[in-house]
Amino acid sequence: MAPISFLSEDFGYVILCIFYTVVNHMYLAIQVGKARKKYKVLYPTMYSPDNNMFNCIQRAHQNTLESMPLFLVVLLLVGIVYPKFAAACGALYVTSRFSYAWGYYTGDPKKRLNGEYGAAGLAGLVVAMIYIGIRQLGCCDAYLPF
Repeated sequence: MAPISFLSEDFGYVILCIFYTVVNHMYLAIQVGKARKKYKVLYPTMYSPDNNMFNCIQRAHQNTLESMPLFLVVLLLVGIVYPKFAAACGALYVTSRFSYAWGYYTGDPKKRLNGEYGAAGLAGLVVAMIYIGIRQLGCCDAYLPF
């Protein structure tokens, strides 16, 4: 029996994906802290007026934070019904945030698009959420097998 009885045992995959998200956040935050020291950008300054490299590192973290609430809500909602699918889409999305950041860390903002593949994971979650909502309303009897 699962520790939280109203969730399937497979929901553990969703929980591990949330942990992966936490690891991603901590990694990006540490990179910003290191860049602050290296480029001498003191708190509470959010962006440097003259150091684009710091700004790229800060922006990679900031953009990830901006999208995190949406991602986590959709991950959790889809994960209740389709935990393995949600965790797979979530892992793809979180992995892409590393690629996004590493591209940005080159100092060339266009290279952030190396992480563009994560849109597929987020889109999968959003489409599944819409499907689950329609099914919950009783408008569709079809059940997806994943």
